[in-house]
Amino acid sequence: MGSSDRCDLWEHGRMTKKRLLKFGGIVLVLAAMLFGCWKLHSEITITVGVYAGSYWNTPNGNCYQIFDDAISSFEAAHPGIFVEYVNGIPTDFYSEWLAEGILKGEEPDLFLVMPEDIELFASSGILKPLDTMMAEDPDFSPSPYYEPCLQAGKFGGTQYALPYESVPTIMFVNKTLLQQNGISMPENNWTWGDFYRICRRITKPEKHQFGVYGYHWLHAVYSNGAALFSGDGKSCYLADQRVQDAITFSKHLDAMNQGYTVTARDFDLGNVAFRPFLFSEYRAYQPYPWRVKKYSGFEWDCVCMPAGYEGDNTSELHTMLLGISARTRHKKAVWELAKLLSIDKDVQKELYVYSHGISPVRSVAEDDEILLKMREDIPGGGSFDGKVIRRIMDTAVVVPHFDKYEQALRMAESAVLEKSDTQMLAAQREIDIFLNGS
Repeated sequence: MGSSDRCDLWEHGRMTKKRLLKFGGIVLVLAAMLFGCWKLHSEITITVGVYAGSYWNTPNGNCYQIFDDAISSFEAAHPGIFVEYVNGIPTDFYSEWLAEGILKGEEPDLFLVMPEDIELFASSGILKPLDTMMAEDPDFSPSPYYEPCLQAGKFGGTQYALPYESVPTIMFVNKTLLQQNGISMPENNWTWGDFYRICRRITKPEKHQFGVYGYHWLHAVYSNGAALFSGDGKSCYLADQRVQDAITFSKHLDAMNQGYTVTARDFDLGNVAFRPFLFSEYRAYQPYPWRVKKYSGFEWDCVCMPAGYEGDNTSELHTMLLGISARTRHKKAVWELAKLLSIDKDVQKELYVYSHGISPVRSVAEDDEILLKMREDIPGGGSFDGKVIRRIMDTAVVVPHFDKYEQALRMAESAVLEKSDTQMLAAQREIDIFLNGS
């Protein structure tokens, strides 16, 4: 082989090598692009709507910790799925912020639903119905929840949200004032009769001393086994005998004050024996130092609401909910995250560290370790043991908040103030016409 042939062969080999290198580079670029595309489509980002602070208006030092811990656990168990949320949204602005996102089609995949918003979001098609996912998920059962907590997330018989945190109403008791008048702390199974007798002994307008502040006739309605409206918001029960008995009872309590309107300041100064209170406030303000800052002039504790003639020691229940956007593209992943936040015991136990409500999960709310810690933190906290918590939560009432609720309630309150007992049926009919009008 001549020298020119060897040069041609060498040149040909060099060019072939360049072509192979070039081709290999193209393959690598394409492979990288395909991998990037696959990764882009295989990775999922879930957005969550949360607010800053406490819905219950209690001190909350680290409002995001529960979500941060739950998200870390969720992402570790679900590689390729990431969870994001926007922080710094004040509680008072949260519903407005959420509404703006909904109007733009940019609402979070999963978001906290305030108790007063569930009917609006469900009826507007914003929330995804959960019944099918609940029924088809072999790992899910509604049995761990208290029924009233689960009921709070229903609209029109359909489950639209899962419970996240609940707060019942309880009765705040000025123990010092009772002791000064030779009266013992009432038991958790006390009745209207007990309540009335204590208030009658305590109330001394000439000494500016009163039995109760803030006890609304609706509190009496709930504890007398009645309701003011039907669950669908189509009927009013103002003329129901149990409702009338509740109204009469609350008027008898007011009559003791001889025309004086008891104020919050009267209570804060220690001049009132009883006041309906959210359980969240009890948990927040009983421990030191909040106990001293809030009510330092007297000793206090809480008991269940008094039972009516035909009812139980029933409380109104407020429940923060978790709803899934009807427009989410990641239904299965979002459902898994919703379950984790709502029913996972480790997540729910953190409510007792970073918030002030009660878990909607029975086994957590009645957990001996949690209740022991509560008793250690709260002087006198032994009055709320597992049996009492179970009774409060099992018998709690979820008040419907339908479209016309506020106006219908104002009509009922006006009737209670201005009309006689014999006029209540006519007032009820008037409200029914309003509720069923277009």
